[in-house]
Amino acid sequence: MSENNSSEEMLHKVKLALRVSYSNFDQELTDLIDSAMADLNLAGIRGDKAVEDNPLVRKAIVTYCKMHFGEPEDYDRLKASYDEQKAQLWMGTGFTVWR
Repeated sequence: MSENNSSEEMLHKVKLALRVSYSNFDQELTDLIDSAMADLNLAGIRGDKAVEDNPLVRKAIVTYCKMHFGEPEDYDRLKASYDEQKAQLWMGTGFTVWR
């Protein structure tokens, strides 16, 4: 799968999770997806395709996007969920870059 197809697939998954069916917010959502991966990378989570295609990483990205898109009423719950997902990935074998 090409990187562009993978990016489009992730955007599609995020839009489904947010119940967004139109393309008005595609750029904002793409930026949020990129920000989620950058945040995971800062935490030491690898950013290669094998990791990005993992369902646990995709779930963390979706949660991050839900947390930052618009003004969610359940921000604190989403933040706690994302932080827990990130911590689990960080502790998981094969997800981190140990420096």
